[in-house]
Amino acid sequence: MHTRNIPGTDLNVSLLGFGNFTFGVNWWGDFTDDEAVAIQNHAFDQGVTFYDTAPAYGNWRAESLMKPTLEYAGRDNIVLSTKFGYDLVTDPGEEGSHRERKQNFTPDNLRRELENSLKIMGVDCIDLYQAHNIKLEHYKPELFEELKKFKAEGKIKEWGIALGPAIGWREEGHLAFLEHNAAVVQTVANLYEQDLGREFGEIAAAKGRGGVIARVPTNSGMLDEEFKDEHHKFPDRDHRKFRDRAWMVYGLKKNAIIREIAGDLGMTVTQFALRWLAQQPAMVSIEPNILSTDDVDKYAVCCDGTELPEDVLAKVAELYADDFGLGEEAHPCDHKSSTAEGGAVRSQYVAPALA
Repeated sequence: MHTRNIPGTDLNVSLLGFGNFTFGVNWWGDFTDDEAVAIQNHAFDQGVTFYDTAPAYGNWRAESLMKPTLEYAGRDNIVLSTKFGYDLVTDPGEEGSHRERKQNFTPDNLRRELENSLKIMGVDCIDLYQAHNIKLEHYKPELFEELKKFKAEGKIKEWGIALGPAIGWREEGHLAFLEHNAAVVQTVANLYEQDLGREFGEIAAAKGRGGVIARVPTNSGMLDEEFKDEHHKFPDRDHRKFRDRAWMVYGLKKNAIIREIAGDLGMTVTQFALRWLAQQPAMVSIEPNILSTDDVDKYAVCCDGTELPEDVLAKVAELYADDFGLGEEAHPCDHKSSTAEGGAVRSQYVAPALA
């Protein structure tokens, strides 16, 4: 397992990160506590040291599942991340729902959330504290002052932001690194949705501080070759039902192209995709959805530090810039935006303001 330092911090994280979101909701199936913890513990045995959870994942259930794994691994052997910003007391949501819930980034709520997370997981300090799906309207001085207090009190080591729920929010990511000295920006980033991860990584690399955490690194299962034809039907509770049809139709066509390139290197599509992702600027950890010990083993192989040749990276860049030669309909989905009229913009690379 490859390990990387988050530049400008003392945190060293496994390239394969374990996000236990999948155990907090039933979108990928139902897991007992024992089943979930066994998978988490197996990941540690395979070299995973970075675990990423959140109160919003099952209304504290996912956080509670971290306690036995911390005991199994030893607290000092884990880099522990959780998140903040949802008001689960006044808006707990409905089980299985995909609805966004009320957010609250006020200092009082942050303090309540932090103390509750520490208690639930049985720890004195959280290594990485991420603002969960934060938007520009929440970027207020009192938020950042409270985070400074948490660090001074020794209750968190570093903080960052996790962008979502869909892909987007470019301005939030740029500002987090450029103006607020965040340690990480977590975003959707994968071989077929490259732009925002590239931008955030370029900013962090230029500053010499901060790293990118990639979520949805297999393009919602597309790069796992989970789907065999364009007529695949998702269960009602599966969040991927919100993906548009073009994602499925042209994702399969893109896979056929990547499969040939990966095969020439003796790799599966998944291995190629994650190794490509690991070579992007300031990439520190990759968080695929893990549903079994077999998933752990499959993804661990991809995060061993093996690099792709430069000419292959150049070929991927050329393909991506031309939508893999498949035409406009194969272009990645729009990016959500807090500033654009209509709330979305065409997906594209926008060079960061680094000067």
